[in-house]
Amino acid sequence: MSRLWRPSLVQRVFLAVLLAFVFVLLALQAYMYINFRQSLTVDQGLSRLGRSLTQAISQLDDEARVRAVIASAETIYKTMRISGNPAGTLRFQLSNRGGKLIHSSPELRSEILAGPLGKVATQHIDGEPYWVYQDETPRWSLRIAEPERTFAKVLPNNTRSVLPYLLLAFPIVLLPVWFAVKHGLRPLRRLADGIGHRKASDLSPLGVAPPYAELKPLTSALERMLQQLRDKVERERAFVHDAAHELRTPMAVIAAQAHALAGANSSESRGRAQAHLEQAIARASHLTQQLLDLALLDDAQPAVPKHIDVAQLTREILAQAAPRAMARGIDLTFDAPDSLDATIDVPAFQSIVENLLNNAIQYVQHGAHVTVTLRAEDAAGLVLTVADDGPGIPMAEHQQVFERFYRGAGHEASGSGLGLAIVRQAVGRMEGRVEVTEGLLKKGVGFRVVLPAAPEG
Repeated sequence: MSRLWRPSLVQRVFLAVLLAFVFVLLALQAYMYINFRQSLTVDQGLSRLGRSLTQAISQLDDEARVRAVIASAETIYKTMRISGNPAGTLRFQLSNRGGKLIHSSPELRSEILAGPLGKVATQHIDGEPYWVYQDETPRWSLRIAEPERTFAKVLPNNTRSVLPYLLLAFPIVLLPVWFAVKHGLRPLRRLADGIGHRKASDLSPLGVAPPYAELKPLTSALERMLQQLRDKVERERAFVHDAAHELRTPMAVIAAQAHALAGANSSESRGRAQAHLEQAIARASHLTQQLLDLALLDDAQPAVPKHIDVAQLTREILAQAAPRAMARGIDLTFDAPDSLDATIDVPAFQSIVENLLNNAIQYVQHGAHVTVTLRAEDAAGLVLTVADDGPGIPMAEHQQVFERFYRGAGHEASGSGLGLAIVRQAVGRMEGRVEVTEGLLKKGVGFRVVLPAAPEG
């Protein structure tokens, strides 16, 4: 069944045109019936016939001659139509002013027609509605009846008169519309063929200028998608290149120090080589972990938010970083409520705090201050700030510091340039924002993270 009937735009156009013609037919039916009913209120055919016959018999005194006139009229109208009724449906009755019935159509049997003088009224005969017209002369009373033209009776006649014209017009209208649709879909088919014959690795621009305004949103959306894919591939290529470059240095150091350790001929040189080897291994391990964190944030599915005490979680992260801060004489403080419950992406939030804190401890000078604050603001959500009084970051580099593997000039401390990139990726995953702010005592640098979490309690 699916092979026999596959929905297409051409089929939809055909059905739309067909439906439009059905609506036109219905509208014409309603219009013709309304006009017909309005014409009846002005002057009905039955009234005109009744007035003519009344005038014809008004000068006759002989009963036989009057009867003959009415009988002749009835015979004539057996082959003629009045008000659209079939021929032979007119009924006649004639009586004198004394009430004596002179002539009555056989179909009326014992039915007596009656109505207001000079007007058309409705009377049921054998259960069917009839229009009845009655008029009088000084000697005679004439009554004429015909079936009432209801909508159900008018509809078939109107359909027979209108339908042939609509059937003739249907193909004349359909063919140009069909041709326009078929011709209009050619650019879309060419676009589909062009995309279908591309190689999987070909992400170059389409280079298509659609001739129709309706196709421009589609081609623009495809161009944007291809641009996004090109950017993503380029980022991944640069990521792999930079990661390999960054890992090459610690691996070379590891190899050199391992060789030095193997060839050391004294305990002093062996200890020195071992210390350098452990530093290189720690650097390589840290870099590898950062690369793994960044890759997970890039490709991970949205995490299920968890309801936790974010103030307590931040304290635990600061406690882990405290030994490194104390080793460098750094004063590490935390300003937050005793308890702050919120529903957040816990791994992403943890990556943000850890990397901002590690970045501050690594780059500030000995004896500096690092302050971490955490607040819940009604308008923003969770607001985390990590500020220090270290060397700071030049204004021109405020946006570049979030790029992967970017390290500003003038720093003695070694680093991978991934910490702030991880922060930005984690913040983006939580649909928040991060910005560079002023440091402590108008020195150093600060980072303000706003997360649209739902604080509670």
